[in-house]
Amino acid sequence: MRYIALIGAALATLLLGLATLAMPRYFGLFFIIAALFLLLGIRDLFQSQHALLRNYPLMAHFRWFFEAIRPEIRQYLIESDTEAAPFSRESRSQVYARAKGDNDADPFGTELNVYAEGHEWMAHSIAARKPSETPARILIGGPDCTQPYSASTLNISAMSFGSLSANAIQALNKGAAKGGFFHDTGEGSISRHHRLYGGDLVWELGSGYFGCRAKDGTFDRAQFVDNAADDQVKMIEIKLSQGAKPGHGGVLPGAKVTPEIAEARGVEVGQTCVSPPSHTAFSTPIEMMEFIADLRAGANGKPVGFKLCIGHGWQFMSLAKAMLKTGITPDFIVIDGAEGGTGAAPLELADNVGTPLREGLVWAQNVLVGAGLRERIKLGASGKITSGFRMASNMALGADWCNTARGFMFAVGCVQSESCHTDRCPVGVATQNAWRQRALVVPDKAERVYNFHRATVNAMQEVVATVGLDHPSQLAPEHLCRRTHDSEIHTADQVYRFLKPGELLVSNGPGRYETAWARAQAESFLPRSHAA
Repeated sequence: MRYIALIGAALATLLLGLATLAMPRYFGLFFIIAALFLLLGIRDLFQSQHALLRNYPLMAHFRWFFEAIRPEIRQYLIESDTEAAPFSRESRSQVYARAKGDNDADPFGTELNVYAEGHEWMAHSIAARKPSETPARILIGGPDCTQPYSASTLNISAMSFGSLSANAIQALNKGAAKGGFFHDTGEGSISRHHRLYGGDLVWELGSGYFGCRAKDGTFDRAQFVDNAADDQVKMIEIKLSQGAKPGHGGVLPGAKVTPEIAEARGVEVGQTCVSPPSHTAFSTPIEMMEFIADLRAGANGKPVGFKLCIGHGWQFMSLAKAMLKTGITPDFIVIDGAEGGTGAAPLELADNVGTPLREGLVWAQNVLVGAGLRERIKLGASGKITSGFRMASNMALGADWCNTARGFMFAVGCVQSESCHTDRCPVGVATQNAWRQRALVVPDKAERVYNFHRATVNAMQEVVATVGLDHPSQLAPEHLCRRTHDSEIHTADQVYRFLKPGELLVSNGPGRYETAWARAQAESFLPRSHAA
């Protein structure tokens, strides 16, 4: 039985060969095809790389074929509407409907198991309000900021040109310009495609300092000042880490550094770009605060903040202690969840490194409140956010606004084929292949970006109104409910501990926050017990 396919190919070749001798016009082509299969089977039998092919010549190729189309089979035929891998069909369909301006109402009740452990909902009010017709906005800018920025409650999270195609960047920025929300450049810096339609930009500075990079890879302040002066750049974001691969640097091989990418990143064409795991412009929490102050001065008072995925909790506290010691605070902090990420990452880092968004957000909120710093700093949340409820639930835990990357990727046509790292994106979103990205028509997709943003923000405001509130800033942990057991329901303020303003400055108890606070120090990213 192991050789039945090979034997079948041999018999077919023999019979078709005889038939071809009699009637070559009718059987010649079939004989050639059968002979090719026979030659492939013989090659399988004697090759040494694959044991399966040696034992099952020809037949084993079917295994690789079905393995290759397994994601599509699972997504289109097997997955239920509510299975998330990583986004459920229900979530994607909601984004698609909103992006197209279609009716996104869901008939016949929820498909979620509302009695499952972990199910969440908002506690609505008998005295519900009428949703505000004016979308809420958040003013970002601390006491040292002279050009505060009024941000939407939902914005485009960091995705670089190079990871995304030129057409995708253009569509995102054009939609952002029409909808009045910001577009984070990602650490690949500002490309000509970001500038084409004039949408608001948040310029992300990673450890590679692209756009303000000296020849040796260090920070170049003169280049920074020049780029930061652009009116389109509204805020500066230092990237300490990202949810998809926290603590991991990156290498862009020289072969992928095209003239357009080189222009955006400030490097030479064909030059390999290295982003080290950590920054070289600072090495201690105090130095980082001083770097923030220098960037804010160089940007003529525009808001400057940083993004990170929470790792060691006491290291985030060391930043808070540095803020207290220097009197310098960032204007904003974006918490990226470990469940986030649009590009490729090592599986170990994607699955098992970094704190999920909810826990990271609660930790950051508590540290800033407990240190008496929260009023000076705005908090953003980024990680698997595609709905108004997800926005509202993160705001209830402390976020002032939300960013989403994959939500907007769906809006411009992503079908979750999970081929972002292959340069063979089937819809032209995550590829530099000119022929593939032509499928993404910028004016059409820009309108979908605008529609998705508007509908999702409106949905969030409807959730806020059902709770009996006028503005998302009024959401609190007590509004978010979670089933923690078959018969137990807790609000978020019962699930998590929330600190009182200034509590870390006066408390020295045995709690988790107090223990971590004692280990943190402004002078080093090492814990107090290890610094010498």
